[in-house]
Amino acid sequence: MLSPGDPTIETVITGVPDPVVALDKEGRVLALNAPAAGMAPALRRGDPASIALRIPELVQAIRSANATGLPQRIEFSERVPVDRWFEAVVAPVGGVSGAQARAREFLLVTFRDLTPLRQVEEMRADFVANASHELRTPLAALSGFIDTLQGPARDDPAAQKRFLPIMQAQATRMARLIDDLLSLSRIELNAHRRPDTRLDAVPLVRQVVDGLQTLARDRDVTITVNAPAQPQFVLGDRDELIRVFENLIENALKYGAAGKRVEISVAPAESQEGERELRVAVRDYGPGIAPEHLPRLTERFYRVDIAESREQGGTGLGLALVKHILNRHQGRLSIASTRGAGATFTAHIPMPPANA
Repeated sequence: MLSPGDPTIETVITGVPDPVVALDKEGRVLALNAPAAGMAPALRRGDPASIALRIPELVQAIRSANATGLPQRIEFSERVPVDRWFEAVVAPVGGVSGAQARAREFLLVTFRDLTPLRQVEEMRADFVANASHELRTPLAALSGFIDTLQGPARDDPAAQKRFLPIMQAQATRMARLIDDLLSLSRIELNAHRRPDTRLDAVPLVRQVVDGLQTLARDRDVTITVNAPAQPQFVLGDRDELIRVFENLIENALKYGAAGKRVEISVAPAESQEGERELRVAVRDYGPGIAPEHLPRLTERFYRVDIAESREQGGTGLGLALVKHILNRHQGRLSIASTRGAGATFTAHIPMPPANA
């Protein structure tokens, strides 16, 4: 008859990466591996598993497996100290006929942590809900204006002149949101592939600045660029890096316009790990950002001021795109801000070795 600490069972389950517990037919613990001990420290060899686990669904599954001789699968959750979800499979072992074999039957309980899968599912659901909401808002505005122009304002030139620019702005916002969603999807699809094209980042920054001069003039903001005369090479995707610089500089022009100037610096530096990196810092002198918002700025659809963001034509995805692009380049984004003294967004992009 099997007894707690049986060496055969211990040997079998020791190398299993998931938590595994072997029980006798009375539900007492015969053996457990290290992951199981970590998951449920109260488990003790020779003690009933129900005392340590206290999971009614699992107790019932053990009884059913004993009664039917068939594997039982359940899912359960824990709410303390944090929300976690698990799958447990209770499988009878040694179902060969014969008295001697029958005496050696035991139950193998295998656990699998479903928490990462559940979190991904929740993130996807939240993402779809947020994207749907963001698209529905301009779509509702467009539908309302169309109904008005087809009805009461059909022959009202003044109303048409007032409504059509608003409709165009809403359509542009929808198009930009869809473009950002598609860009984010493409970047995530290629997240495991690090770009390897050798690029000089300085001309890319200057190209973006030139393209945003009209917006700068409209906002009465002066842009200055401080960059070395020598090429500053990085390994990257040209279009994606341009997207990074566009988002950072455009945000500074829109949300920091009150400061009347935006300063961009491009400089080689050393990373926290001692590797060479290029730092492209975009500083504005606007109202700044409260400290509690800084950790969440790169979350999808997170906004410090929803009304202002929509007024500026923001989609809530710009900084999320920046973060994902820099992650793909094995870089990062850092944000520093003091309330009332502006903000600095810095893209850290790895540089190839000096002799490469």
